[in-house]
Amino acid sequence: MKAEASAATILSPVDGVVLALGDVPDPVFSAQMVGSGVAIRPATSAGRIEVRSPVAGKILKLHPHAFVVFTDGKAGVLVHIGIDTVKMRGEGFTLVATEGDRVQAGDVVLDYDPAAIAAAGYSDVIPVVVMDTKPDTVTTEAVGTTVTAGEALFELP
Repeated sequence: MKAEASAATILSPVDGVVLALGDVPDPVFSAQMVGSGVAIRPATSAGRIEVRSPVAGKILKLHPHAFVVFTDGKAGVLVHIGIDTVKMRGEGFTLVATEGDRVQAGDVVLDYDPAAIAAAGYSDVIPVVVMDTKPDTVTTEAVGTTVTAGEALFELP
Protein backbone atom coordinates (compact mmCIF):
# COMPACT_ATOMS: atom_id res chain seq x y z
CA MET A 1 0.00 0.00 0.00
CA LYS A 2 1.33 3.44 -0.89
CA ALA A 3 -0.04 6.38 0.94
CA GLU A 4 -0.27 9.98 -0.10
CA ALA A 5 1.15 12.14 2.64
CA SER A 6 3.50 15.01 3.17
CA ALA A 7 7.10 14.27 4.09
CA ALA A 8 6.26 15.38 7.62
CA THR A 9 3.39 12.92 8.10
CA ILE A 10 4.03 9.70 10.02
CA LEU A 11 1.83 6.87 8.76
CA SER A 12 0.65 3.79 10.59
CA PRO A 13 2.86 0.78 9.82
CA VAL A 14 0.03 -1.71 10.51
CA ASP A 15 -3.73 -1.92 11.02
CA GLY A 16 -4.76 -1.51 14.66
CA VAL A 17 -5.73 0.72 17.55
CA VAL A 18 -3.61 3.78 18.37
CA LEU A 19 -2.33 3.95 21.95
CA ALA A 20 -0.54 6.67 23.89
CA LEU A 21 3.10 5.80 24.59
CA GLY A 22 2.22 5.95 28.28
CA ASP A 23 0.17 2.77 27.73
CA VAL A 24 3.15 0.77 26.38
CA PRO A 25 4.22 -1.94 28.88
CA ASP A 26 7.89 -0.91 28.75
CA PRO A 27 9.31 2.03 30.76
CA VAL A 28 11.76 2.98 28.00
CA PHE A 29 8.87 3.69 25.64
CA SER A 30 6.22 4.77 28.16
CA ALA A 31 8.58 7.37 29.69
CA GLN A 32 9.48 8.49 26.13
CA MET A 33 13.20 7.93 26.74
CA VAL A 34 13.70 7.10 23.05
CA GLY A 35 11.48 9.94 21.86
CA SER A 36 7.87 10.93 21.52
CA GLY A 37 5.25 9.21 19.38
CA VAL A 38 2.41 6.73 19.69
CA ALA A 39 1.95 2.97 19.65
CA ILE A 40 -0.29 0.63 17.71
CA ARG A 41 -1.99 -2.46 19.08
CA PRO A 42 -2.14 -4.54 15.89
CA ALA A 43 -5.49 -5.79 14.67
CA THR A 44 -6.06 -9.49 15.23
CA SER A 45 -4.75 -11.54 12.35
CA ALA A 46 -4.76 -15.25 11.62
CA GLY A 47 -1.77 -14.83 9.33
CA ARG A 48 1.44 -12.88 9.05
CA ILE A 49 1.32 -9.10 9.45
CA GLU A 50 3.17 -6.82 7.04
CA VAL A 51 4.91 -3.85 8.68
CA ARG A 52 5.22 -0.80 6.43
CA SER A 53 7.52 2.16 6.57
CA PRO A 54 5.79 5.12 8.26
CA VAL A 55 7.84 7.62 6.23
CA ALA A 56 9.97 7.91 3.12
CA GLY A 57 13.71 7.75 3.67
CA LYS A 58 16.67 5.46 4.15
CA ILE A 59 16.57 2.42 6.44
CA LEU A 60 19.26 3.38 8.91
CA LYS A 61 18.93 0.30 11.16
CA LEU A 62 17.10 -2.93 10.50
CA HIS A 63 16.62 -5.78 12.96
CA PRO A 64 14.06 -8.58 12.73
CA HIS A 65 11.91 -6.88 15.40
CA ALA A 66 12.61 -3.17 14.74
CA PHE A 67 13.80 -0.63 12.22
CA VAL A 68 14.69 3.05 11.94
CA VAL A 69 13.96 5.09 8.82
CA PHE A 70 15.93 8.33 8.48
CA THR A 71 13.99 10.94 6.53
CA ASP A 72 15.49 13.45 4.12
CA GLY A 73 14.55 16.03 6.76
CA LYS A 74 16.94 14.27 9.19
CA ALA A 75 14.36 12.69 11.49
CA GLY A 76 14.83 9.11 12.68
CA VAL A 77 11.56 7.22 13.01
CA LEU A 78 11.69 3.97 15.01
CA VAL A 79 9.15 1.18 14.53
CA HIS A 80 9.53 -1.50 17.24
CA ILE A 81 7.44 -4.65 16.81
CA GLY A 82 6.43 -5.90 20.23
CA ILE A 83 8.05 -5.52 23.63
CA ASP A 84 11.08 -7.65 24.52
CA THR A 85 10.78 -9.35 21.12
CA VAL A 86 14.55 -8.91 20.68
CA LYS A 87 14.73 -12.03 22.88
CA MET A 88 13.02 -14.02 20.10
CA ARG A 89 16.24 -13.67 18.05
CA GLY A 90 14.34 -13.14 14.83
CA GLU A 91 12.07 -16.18 15.15
CA GLY A 92 8.70 -15.37 13.57
CA PHE A 93 10.04 -12.32 11.69
CA THR A 94 10.98 -12.04 8.01
CA LEU A 95 12.91 -9.09 6.62
CA VAL A 96 11.65 -7.83 3.27
CA ALA A 97 13.94 -4.79 2.96
CA THR A 98 17.66 -4.41 3.62
CA GLU A 99 19.50 -1.95 5.84
CA GLY A 100 20.48 1.01 3.68
CA ASP A 101 17.49 0.66 1.32
CA ARG A 102 15.54 3.77 0.37
CA VAL A 103 11.85 3.26 1.03
CA GLN A 104 8.69 5.17 0.36
CA ALA A 105 6.04 5.65 3.01
CA GLY A 106 3.91 2.51 2.89
CA ASP A 107 6.60 0.14 1.54
CA VAL A 108 6.75 -3.21 3.35
CA VAL A 109 9.91 -3.48 5.47
CA LEU A 110 9.26 -6.79 7.26
CA ASP A 111 6.52 -9.17 8.25
CA TYR A 112 5.92 -11.25 11.34
CA ASP A 113 3.78 -13.99 12.79
CA PRO A 114 1.68 -12.58 15.66
CA ALA A 115 1.14 -16.13 16.96
CA ALA A 116 4.90 -16.45 17.51
CA ILE A 117 4.92 -13.30 19.68
CA ALA A 118 1.89 -14.55 21.63
CA ALA A 119 3.49 -17.99 22.09
CA ALA A 120 6.64 -16.33 23.44
CA GLY A 121 4.50 -14.43 25.95
CA TYR A 122 5.40 -10.93 24.78
CA SER A 123 3.24 -7.88 24.11
CA ASP A 124 2.63 -7.23 20.42
CA VAL A 125 2.23 -3.46 20.81
CA ILE A 126 4.22 -1.47 18.21
CA PRO A 127 5.71 1.86 19.31
CA VAL A 128 6.26 4.38 16.49
CA VAL A 129 8.67 6.99 17.83
CA VAL A 130 10.48 10.03 16.48
CA MET A 131 13.89 9.43 17.99
CA ASP A 132 15.60 12.02 20.16
CA THR A 133 12.52 14.21 20.48
CA LYS A 134 11.50 15.57 23.85
CA PRO A 135 8.59 13.90 25.67
CA ASP A 136 5.14 14.95 24.52
CA THR A 137 6.37 16.86 21.47
CA VAL A 138 4.19 14.65 19.27
CA THR A 139 0.55 15.51 19.46
CA THR A 140 -2.17 13.50 17.79
CA GLU A 141 -5.88 13.06 17.91
CA ALA A 142 -5.45 9.48 16.68
CA VAL A 143 -5.01 7.97 20.18
CA GLY A 144 -7.95 5.67 20.86
CA THR A 145 -8.93 5.35 17.21
CA THR A 146 -8.60 2.45 14.81
CA VAL A 147 -6.27 3.00 11.85
CA THR A 148 -5.31 1.06 8.77
CA ALA A 149 -1.75 0.72 7.51
CA GLY A 150 -0.80 3.86 5.62
CA GLU A 151 -3.22 6.11 7.49
CA ALA A 152 -1.79 9.27 9.09
CA LEU A 153 -0.82 9.00 12.77
CA PHE A 154 0.80 12.39 13.43
CA GLU A 155 3.01 15.10 11.97
CA LEU A 156 6.72 15.35 12.72
CA PRO A 157 7.25 17.75 15.62
